[in-house]
Amino acid sequence: MVIRIHAFADEASPMIDGQIAAMLRNGVTGLEIRNVDGTNVSEITEDKAREVLKKLQDHGLYVNSIGSPIGKIDIKNGDYKAHLDTFRHTLDVAQILQCSLIRMFSFYIPEGDDPAVYRTEIMEHLQEMAEIAAPTGIQLCHENEKGIYGDMAPRCLDILNTVPALQGIFDPANFVQCGQDTLEAWHMLKDRILYMHIKDAIADDGHVVPAGKGDGHVPEILHEYLSTGRTDVTVEPHLKTFAGLSHLERPGETRSLESFVYPDNDAAFDAAVSALKTIA
Repeated sequence: MVIRIHAFADEASPMIDGQIAAMLRNGVTGLEIRNVDGTNVSEITEDKAREVLKKLQDHGLYVNSIGSPIGKIDIKNGDYKAHLDTFRHTLDVAQILQCSLIRMFSFYIPEGDDPAVYRTEIMEHLQEMAEIAAPTGIQLCHENEKGIYGDMAPRCLDILNTVPALQGIFDPANFVQCGQDTLEAWHMLKDRILYMHIKDAIADDGHVVPAGKGDGHVPEILHEYLSTGRTDVTVEPHLKTFAGLSHLERPGETRSLESFVYPDNDAAFDAAVSALKTIA
């Protein structure tokens, strides 16, 4: 099975040079760009975007998706008009970065409120953004996420059916953290999933672990995904680091405060990519 591995390399380093080094070290070709040199991708200038593109191209790398925060505002109290301006700027940045995908979300629901109360407004906002994006040729991709309208699989399907211009991103760990069975979610959504985020989690407390070590059924879902001819995945480590860990170890001995804790961000990033390669 062919697999194209991309990554949120800002989890290895906040600096683009460090992200490039981590990608090259792990054989990762595409960057799902989220933060560069201390600034979120939705806020970088056009000149900065050109600088980043050149650095990536100089190393034979590319941006496969914009890991934007679009749709991560409160549907009731957020400033949608200002958010729409940020969205338009993100589209401009995506075009400069020669990227045809933008990851987005479906708005936070006020805690304790029924998501159904906000459904119509959310769908109108998502439809408006899809219409704005259409002339650019950039594909908007909705990711399931805790606390937003599209947190559980049935509401993700509702979004994709109501706004058919959107495609889906499947994040197993986020579903686990919401109490959603990932196999059930996969069978419900698989025909509308454009690509996967490779992240796993433990159901009991929601903490993230390397792919295949949690309750997300990541190996089974990944193999079925790849068997359909789809190839694109993004590693999103979210693994714990403990800067002082190495000082607690004797040479040749490994210790951690709990399973899957790493001495630094580079080690956590490397472990996440390695876990994916093991199960792919």
